[in-house]
Amino acid sequence: MGRRGRGVMRTALRNPETEVVAISEVYEPNIELALKMAPGVKVYRDFRDLLAANDIDAVCIMTPDHWHAYMTVEACKAGKDVYVEKPVSVTVHEGRMMVKAARKYKRIVQVGTQQRSGKHFEKAVEIVRSGKLGDISFVRTWNYGNEFPEGIGNPPDTDPPDDLDWDMWLGPAPKRAFNKNRFGYNPNHYSYFRWFWDYAGGMMTDWGVHLLDIVLWAMEEKGPRVITTVGGKYTLQDNRETPDTIQATYEFPGFACVYENRVANAQSMWDQGYGILFHGTEGTLFLDRSGWEIIPETRPIAAGSRQRMARLIGESGVRENETTTDHWADFIESMKTRKPPRSDIENGHRSTATCLLANVSLRSRQRIDWNPETETTDNKEARTYLRREYRPPWKLEL
Repeated sequence: MGRRGRGVMRTALRNPETEVVAISEVYEPNIELALKMAPGVKVYRDFRDLLAANDIDAVCIMTPDHWHAYMTVEACKAGKDVYVEKPVSVTVHEGRMMVKAARKYKRIVQVGTQQRSGKHFEKAVEIVRSGKLGDISFVRTWNYGNEFPEGIGNPPDTDPPDDLDWDMWLGPAPKRAFNKNRFGYNPNHYSYFRWFWDYAGGMMTDWGVHLLDIVLWAMEEKGPRVITTVGGKYTLQDNRETPDTIQATYEFPGFACVYENRVANAQSMWDQGYGILFHGTEGTLFLDRSGWEIIPETRPIAAGSRQRMARLIGESGVRENETTTDHWADFIESMKTRKPPRSDIENGHRSTATCLLANVSLRSRQRIDWNPETETTDNKEARTYLRREYRPPWKLEL
């Protein structure tokens, strides 16, 4: 019931086919905020009691990333359909287990990559597939910002606050001393847990999954064949573990793709802090949450001439709908029809795995040759990052 959790609950409350009957949370201030939105709902301090409740058809999992896989698998086993936030997991193995659970227990699992329910995103995908851009050989995705030099700061380890169940918050993650940034609660920002390897994967998985999900969708790919990543924590002076600068390069059949993130320099040649560029022989498509634009490719006026044609006016489109609202409605419709949702767990896992593999390459300092069909690599160093051990008594099992 943190910032994102309450945001999605607000969407559920607006849907006439949804009745919010219960919440689960380990931090009392978040419970208080949620009860102001939905007075009278039942509160479960332990999510396992919520999953056992017979009056619940579906659950919405908005926890830190390290809980997504376990809760999704357990919800499927309990006969619940699931709406789970992205990224779906912190390891590739976890994501595949989520897919297996959904299939084994015949559950609908919608991933919160809500851009797939955006009409202008769907139009952009149609343009990419139509051939209008020509042959696409390169795709660029990025997030740029500037938090220099303090970043999220350097708070010391302390005892956890009395109104937080810190051990339950950690769950399957390693036992750690409480740190304000590891917990990450901030009323003015999304939680800082995103910047610690135990719980998440930095901007590579937090935002990269939104952008690369669209690339896989548009280019009709299951995953990259080669991944190489460079980067590190070069400038920020805070206690985060994930990089402040990263560049991941992916090789697919017929095209290359990069994801870049900088958090100490916000300069973008497009004057956009984030976005996707599909570069084709006939034009370039720029895409973000506000809309899309085609910039036709220019040609020399004459052979050997340095003059170029003036920039042509291309097609463009703007955002047409509220993506989170429609994404939730799609989830409810899938529950009724039992047909796959727009962001089925298989798609969410593939997009998340693409991001996770970039972090695997970074942390292992290795190039990864990847088989997206079998989800395997021969690189021994990389394989150590494809799964993780859970802290007892937690076990991820079907």
